[in-house]
Amino acid sequence: MQLLSQIAFFLLATTAIYLFTRRITRIRRNILLGKESDYSNDKPARWRNLLLLAFGQKKMFANPLVAVMHFVIYAGFIIINIEVLEIMLDGLLGTHRLFAKPLGDFYFFLIDVFEWLAVGVITVCIVFLARRNLLKIKRFISHDLDGWPRSDANYILLSEIFLMSLFLLMNAADPSFSFSVSHWLKPLFNGWSAHSLHVFERVCWWLHIAGIFAFLNYLPFSKHLHILLAFPNAWYARLQPPGKMNNMPAIQQEVLYAMQPELAPADVVAPTSFGAKDVTDLSWRNLLDAYTCTECGRCSAACPATLTGKKLSPRKIMMDTRDRLESLGRAIDAGDDSSAEGKTLLYHYISVEELRACTSCNACVQACPASISPLEIILELRRCLIMEESSAPQEWNVLFGNVENNFAPWKFSPDDRDAWVQAGS
Repeated sequence: MQLLSQIAFFLLATTAIYLFTRRITRIRRNILLGKESDYSNDKPARWRNLLLLAFGQKKMFANPLVAVMHFVIYAGFIIINIEVLEIMLDGLLGTHRLFAKPLGDFYFFLIDVFEWLAVGVITVCIVFLARRNLLKIKRFISHDLDGWPRSDANYILLSEIFLMSLFLLMNAADPSFSFSVSHWLKPLFNGWSAHSLHVFERVCWWLHIAGIFAFLNYLPFSKHLHILLAFPNAWYARLQPPGKMNNMPAIQQEVLYAMQPELAPADVVAPTSFGAKDVTDLSWRNLLDAYTCTECGRCSAACPATLTGKKLSPRKIMMDTRDRLESLGRAIDAGDDSSAEGKTLLYHYISVEELRACTSCNACVQACPASISPLEIILELRRCLIMEESSAPQEWNVLFGNVENNFAPWKFSPDDRDAWVQAGS
């Protein structure tokens, strides 16, 4: 019987790890469909970002209360799952609480800490469920979360409550051990026979580890993938000032050659495309942003366009980019040409109206706790609209014409630019 249990556990573990690895490999492939971009400079600054943004969740502490609650869940996820190592070894070796004897009293201290963290996770998850479904905070009831995104958040919170409850019940039903929190649950099992306690403890043990494996494979399909991607996203964070627009060297050269034709080489090749029309025109860093997005809505809550009723929602920009990338990845897996669907990120996922509503104010970038930049994607899509498709509002075209002819946004000759000084005197 024990051997069958070990075989069953081995099959469960290997299947879960295989499925998770396959999904993560596909996500990595999708991200690398983006254009090459170098983010390897200034290693000390990147280590600081990793420690402060990912591990320390620095930007979350703009709202200290919510930050502390989020940190409890984060700590619970990272620290409590250390006990998964013991469960894995017990399952493979057929042992029971393998670390208890070698660690002695320190083992009881660790499990006590894990149990208190579990209580913290359960409490915070209940609070977060209430914030989303009872208090109905504005950024959680926005229409861009309708359907699966809203359900996804609730499923994750309920799953964490379920897993932490199983952990406490499993400990409480173990007659050989007594820990600080689960000790208070032992009266629930008064009058139970030793066999019944053993069966219940084993059921909780199996449900707990099976739930963890299921949770592991749910993550890559969920917005909670940020639990894993927050770390590479912090490492590859943009080190330039937030909102700084990337120059287009090819365009800069074109302007230079137009002003000084003698500098133009004979074999100069004009750029073939400008900005981005689809996800493959964006950088891989933009696509990593899309998968890292937590859908928390802080970007949209800070966006003046969203607040004034415009169609733009920076959160939706990130969700649409991820959805388009997923669609393209499925087409590639099916052996189709990348353009077989006849769809693009621009027009089919993100509309012109959304792009034109953006004021480029950088509020979304500043508000994001994961250092994600919806603005970069918006600017690249707008560059495609204007520079490839000549699609701009009339007011913008007037401005462009003035800049081209008068070197300023206003319709005044450069020779008359200082006339206002003379008129004022």
